[in-house]
Amino acid sequence: ETRNKIRILSPRPAIAKKMARKKIREHDAKHLLKQNLSRFCNFSLHNVNCVQVTPDTDFKKLAQDNPWLLTEKLVVKPDMLFGQRGKNNLVLLNADYAAAEQFLHDRLGKEIDQNGIRGVLTHFIVEPFCPHQGEYYFSIASERTCNTLRFSPHGGIEVEEHWDEMRSYEAPVMEPLDDKQLEALVRHPSIFADREKKIIEFIKGIVAVFEDLDFSLLEMNPFTFDKDEYPTPLDMRGELDNTALFKNIKKWNDIQFPQPWGRRLFPEERKIQVMDEKSGASLKLTVLNPKGRLWTMVAGGGASVIYTDTVVDMGYGHELGNYAEYSGNPNEKETYVFAKTLLDLATRNPDGQKRALLIGGGVANFTDVALTFTGIISALQEYAEQLAKARMRLYVRRGGPNYQAGLKMMKDLEGVLGVPIEVYGPEVNMTRICKLAIAYLEEK
Repeated sequence: ETRNKIRILSPRPAIAKKMARKKIREHDAKHLLKQNLSRFCNFSLHNVNCVQVTPDTDFKKLAQDNPWLLTEKLVVKPDMLFGQRGKNNLVLLNADYAAAEQFLHDRLGKEIDQNGIRGVLTHFIVEPFCPHQGEYYFSIASERTCNTLRFSPHGGIEVEEHWDEMRSYEAPVMEPLDDKQLEALVRHPSIFADREKKIIEFIKGIVAVFEDLDFSLLEMNPFTFDKDEYPTPLDMRGELDNTALFKNIKKWNDIQFPQPWGRRLFPEERKIQVMDEKSGASLKLTVLNPKGRLWTMVAGGGASVIYTDTVVDMGYGHELGNYAEYSGNPNEKETYVFAKTLLDLATRNPDGQKRALLIGGGVANFTDVALTFTGIISALQEYAEQLAKARMRLYVRRGGPNYQAGLKMMKDLEGVLGVPIEVYGPEVNMTRICKLAIAYLEEK
């Protein structure tokens, strides 16, 4: 039993992903911490300032709104959800505003290769340069049964070299932190007593903010102390549990969840994303290969992953056009718009080659299969001509409430569309239609 005990970590642990983690920019993570920390501890982070710069930034107005930019030495770095910024000549240190502005003009909007992935630099963070001595590592991650706190007296570039000194404390969720456990977590010969007390107080405040704002990960590597002995996060990253958006709209202050480095949303993806945010159901669409010949429209988050994995395991990942999932009992209009958007992608630019669409799913618990199929059928009827031109064949497999009526509706549609439709119920293995669709694509 390791819960609620201090552990020396080796090798480096993986952070379990048990929820809808969404990465946020460093600028936003620091602002959230600064705005909320003083509610829970004696530190206000009044010394932490930062601004975000994009290609649309008016540098003159930025300085007028943030006069400290003209009086402080500055740090400039990309805020694009990737690391190793210093190693790639993307960080400016101890610079005045003129030098920072020139540095930004030279890099904003430029396409670069970062760890083998190409993307355009669109967001930078600018903050005061903080002379300091001593760098520390701290993180907190939400796990299935606890919040795992990690601390090391060696932060920054030294954290990997001294991983044997990284300690962790598995703190029960929504329970007071144990002072003795925190002391054991932080205590080190290099940290004098007064600073140790401040670090513990700082950690308590961070944990409170973490839980109050539904963070799933918060990492400072490093944090330090400024000339007035106030804790100061230098580099920071955060992830929020976006399923808690409904209860944090005001606290999160319209925060944006950026795409991973190098990834740009297709207009169709953005359309479904907006619809998903407004719906009580779950609607997801990711375009993998716009020229793919195998497309999916799957009911259920778990089923959608299984279908995708099955196609990849069968050697057809390169032909997979998308990842798509609808669940949570979407209404007829929602499934119609969802299906129409996907069909528009799947039937574009017919080239004479065969294509297949998997309309699959497991056995639903409460979703009315016939109702959701009604919206899908309306979209299919609208795209009958495009489906025929694309040589599309449909494979349907579903079970659950009212599934017999839904499957009959789909089978009856075959004569109307003039497009082959194979229909199966729960008596057939869920992924059987993957094999059938691939066999069709391989036919000469």
